[in-house]
Amino acid sequence: MKNKLKKTFAFLVSLAFFLNFTLSFAVYAARNDIEAVKSGVNLELSANSACLMDFSTGEILYEQNADARAEPASVTKIMSLLLVFEALENDIIRLDDTVTASDYASSMGGSQIWLEPGEQMTVNDMIKEVAVVSANDCTVALAEHLAGSEEAFTARMNKRALELGMENTVFSNCTGLPTENHYTTAKDIAVMTRELLKHELIFDYTKIWMDSLRNGEMGLSNTNKLIRFYPGANGMKTGYTDSAKYCLSATARRGDLQLIATVMTAPTSNDRFNDAKKMLDFGFANFSVYNTTQVMLPEIRVKGGVKTHTTPVHALGSILIAKGRDKLVEAHPELPGFIEAPAKKGDVIGKIVYKIGDDVISETDVILDEDVRRVTFSDILKSIVSGTLLLN
Repeated sequence: MKNKLKKTFAFLVSLAFFLNFTLSFAVYAARNDIEAVKSGVNLELSANSACLMDFSTGEILYEQNADARAEPASVTKIMSLLLVFEALENDIIRLDDTVTASDYASSMGGSQIWLEPGEQMTVNDMIKEVAVVSANDCTVALAEHLAGSEEAFTARMNKRALELGMENTVFSNCTGLPTENHYTTAKDIAVMTRELLKHELIFDYTKIWMDSLRNGEMGLSNTNKLIRFYPGANGMKTGYTDSAKYCLSATARRGDLQLIATVMTAPTSNDRFNDAKKMLDFGFANFSVYNTTQVMLPEIRVKGGVKTHTTPVHALGSILIAKGRDKLVEAHPELPGFIEAPAKKGDVIGKIVYKIGDDVISETDVILDEDVRRVTFSDILKSIVSGTLLLN
């Protein structure tokens, strides 16, 4: 009996030591998890340059000559689409607006839907043709509709590229057709793709596999074959010319993790898709996202405002972490006891510190979800009459 108790005790001590060691190792790994996973990885890609980016944080997870300048071919259209979607968001244009094809737009070569001069389509249909079949004629028609000319639109593209920090990018047209002084990098493509993905309406177009136009007279098939054959694929854009070779910006989402894989100058079409799949597989196998919206936050008490009791708040951002480590994350809100009116929606009023064990791995701001106006004497009188006193 005594021997059995001794063995049991020894087993429990060993188990406790093992669990403590395992937890300590997990905490240590969490401090260096992202860099540890990234370091020394060679995916043996066929393309000259490539980049894998996490959408939520913009962090580069894998790169291969990612700053090498090269022609992007029709991947150029990601920036063209970005300007179109920003115009939609700002109510400059609408999806049901009519776009008329000019003689110049109708003269584009390469990928096209053979617009006739004077032919009209909605912005919605034009976007679909650009996103699904990379129509050069529709791209130019949209550019002229927005800026008056392709030259003016291209100037806007370059201005937006600089705003996004795309230091190794120059556009000379909006289509990606071969021309002088037109180049970008795998990393810059990832940057502009990430910006386009912030407009979730884009997925209504990039996830289309088969469709038609002109009342079914012409069939459409997505040039991005990953949309059908890669789980979670939701975009984004292919490109090819003789001089640019095969290019691709591929996007895919599984759970909360949205990835962007960009490939430039791949030798063949299959190579670009295989390279993208290698990067996406690596990303989904090794990383996850801790979604800060899952943290339950109390409403904040307001003093001196017409919102007499509390106002809702939420945390900004997401945290990229090595896969499996998200279960170890603990959130520690640091919020004031109250705020004073006036306050505006989006004001930062506190933060959340995220830890694994005693190690801080990230911080995110906590912001107000609504405006809070300062209470006036008139408000107080009205509240007295209505029986709801505003003083607090």
